[in-house]
Amino acid sequence: AGVGPERLVALVLPRSVEMVVAQLAVLKAGGAYLPVDPDYPVERIAFILGDASPALVISTGTIAERLAGVGGDLRWLHV
Repeated sequence: AGVGPERLVALVLPRSVEMVVAQLAVLKAGGAYLPVDPDYPVERIAFILGDASPALVISTGTIAERLAGVGGDLRWLHV
C-alpha cells in the first residue's frame, strides 16, 4: 500500500531538485518511478495515470490542485 519493491510511483513534478530527490527516494525503497511532465494536458496525465495505476503519485500542491479529480482512487503525496 505504498512504495516498496517493484511498486510504481508516478512523479508529476517539474525538473527540479525535488524531482531528483523523489527519484532517489523511490529507487532506494526498491520501487520504480514514472516521470510525468506536469505541463501535459490534464486529459493526457489522466490517461497516463489510469493506464499505469501507480501505487503513489508524488506532486506539488499547486499541480495537484490543477489535476483535482484525476486518477480517482490514487494516493497523492504533495512535496
